[in-house]
Amino acid sequence: MSIHNDDEVVDAELVEDGELLPAISSRNRKLNPETAQALKEAAEEGSAPRRTAMNGFEKWCAEQNLPAIPCDTFTYTEYGHHLIKKGLKVSTIKNYMSLIRTSMPPGQQPDSSLYLLLLRQYRKKNKRALRRKEAFPITLPYLVPMMEKAEADGRPIGWRDAAMLAFGYRFLGRSIEDVTLDIEDLTITDTKVFVWLAEDKTHKNEEQTLVLHDRPDLQLVFRLRRWLDYLAEQGITCGPLFREVLRSGKVASQETRAMKTRKREPEHVDYLRPQTVNERVKKWFSAAGLVTDGRPVSSHSLRAGGATDLGENEATDEELETAGRWAKGSRIPRERYVRPAKDAARDIFNKVPVHTPPVD
Repeated sequence: MSIHNDDEVVDAELVEDGELLPAISSRNRKLNPETAQALKEAAEEGSAPRRTAMNGFEKWCAEQNLPAIPCDTFTYTEYGHHLIKKGLKVSTIKNYMSLIRTSMPPGQQPDSSLYLLLLRQYRKKNKRALRRKEAFPITLPYLVPMMEKAEADGRPIGWRDAAMLAFGYRFLGRSIEDVTLDIEDLTITDTKVFVWLAEDKTHKNEEQTLVLHDRPDLQLVFRLRRWLDYLAEQGITCGPLFREVLRSGKVASQETRAMKTRKREPEHVDYLRPQTVNERVKKWFSAAGLVTDGRPVSSHSLRAGGATDLGENEATDEELETAGRWAKGSRIPRERYVRPAKDAARDIFNKVPVHTPPVD
């Protein structure tokens, strides 16, 4: 594939995850290794879901002795049927198959019509495959005992988790946003926390400064300051906001983290994984003796809890969108968090008088 400019030809070559990486070839020029590596990293930025989809596909292809890149329509359809037989959700299958198809070289993408025919049949026969697993909303009555339990024994890891829980709820963030924040991104006053974001899922290449007002039940300022003071005592005043804490009470060194997370890039080693937030939320929910209504608890429960609390207390659609940084006009906050909570609290049979047996 060639892209013609006024005085040069740019030939596109595939990088590891199937994306295109340009290599300048006019006048016999080649990119120096540092520039080429920087371009490759830029092409791979945010490609974790694609890599996950392709890893599974490539492993299956190896087992079937079939080529993964490029794959033909036969292979693509067979893999789609393989995912269907595993009983995955329809949305998950569609996402994986789309990522695999777009990872193929230009002009060599398989025909998706046959796999989609199978998927339509799967939808009809398996209604549960359409069901979304909504996170249980951790509203303040659940959040406060979780934070108190986390910090009850005075351990640094509990201080971190209490700060992480308070911040996650008030920030209304996605776990990936929480764990990629740096200390320098926060400015803390006695009553507010200012958070600078270079971008988020909805606002690409659009920086924002969010103002998080503190409140007595959340104690966001106190809990963040206690955690940051602990980091400062160990000489840490910049870099990742939330870090791994060892059993000794010390923050894990970069060397220790590198040994545990060998697959991560050096610049990402000190940051917690979103999965760690997930695990800690589940831990303190259980430790506080709390129970759900059947929906699963996850790190997303903090975002769901904040949105639910706002919606149940008459926040407008616009206020909800702004607080959670959803796209303007998004139906997600109302339909996924607010309406289900209000519907569950309302019992139409309250309109029916309670039956009282006649007295003889």
